[in-house]
Parts: sequence; C-alpha cells; structure tokens
Amino acid sequence: MANDKVQQKLVEYVQDAHAMEQNVSTMLTSMISTTDDAQIKEMLEHHKEQTEEHERRLRERLDAMGAGTSTTKEVGGLGAALFKGVGDIARTDKPGKNARDGYVTEHMEIAAYELLERLAKKTGDEQTAEVARKNRADEQAMARKIESNWDRFLELTLATPGVLAE
Repeated sequence: MANDKVQQKLVEYVQDAHAMEQNVSTMLTSMISTTDDAQIKEMLEHHKEQTEEHERRLRERLDAMGAGTSTTKEVGGLGAALFKGVGDIARTDKPGKNARDGYVTEHMEIAAYELLERLAKKTGDEQTAEVARKNRADEQAMARKIESNWDRFLELTLATPGVLAE
C-alpha cells in the first residue's frame, strides 16, 4: 500500500513537471514575441526548443507509467502563462523584467527536477530519474546564461524608449 502511494506521488510529480514545461513554453513564446535583441531572442528560441523536448520526455514517462497528463494542472498553468504574456506586452522595461522572471522560473524548474529525480530514485525508476537529470541540466545552463547577461538586460532596458523619464 505504501509503495503504491509513493508510485502515485511519482506520477503526480511527473504530471506537475509536464504542466510546468507547457506553461514555460507558453511564457517563452510571449518573451520571444516581445524581444527585439537578436542575441537574446536566439537564446530564448533555443531554450523553447529544449522546453519542448523536456515536455516530450515527460509525456513519454507518463505513457510508460500508464498515466496521462493532468488537464487541471495544464489549464491552470496555461492561464498563468497567458496572463504573464499580456503583462509582457504592456511592459515598458521588458528586457530586465523578462530576465528576472526567466531566472526565477529556471530555479523553480531546477528545484522541481531535483525533487523528481530523488523521488524517482526512491521508487527505483531510473528512467524518470535520468529524464529529471537531463532536463535539470538544461535549466541550470539557461540560468547561467541569464546570469552572464544581467548587464546586457539592464542596458537593453535603459535603452528602451520611455523607460527613463526625460
């Protein structure tokens, strides 16, 4: 009985991670559409491709577990991502705040994959643990890219018309 409950918790964590990646994909689409800087846009587009791969890996794990995705979690995440997208369009200081939001999101994903890997190991599911490790490595790399560009994001923000009062 306890083993079944731990297995069910693993399925929930994979569903959470899957919904999270769908949410992030929607957020990245919004960020890409509101980014003018070619270098930053390319970085975001590359991470969107990675995010789609993460989502595919998680969906495959859910299929292997005989579970589906969580519609409730997906709809909730989609609503939050769409709300953020509207905010991105209205923002005057997009580069800095998008970077801030992206950095926070990357660390939330890193934490989610850390927990998922540990739970997968506890249940003996090495394939799910490996998916969590691979996905986390991409999230850590993206967080480092954001970290290495803080000054660039700030320069782009300050160069945006209307950001500084005249």
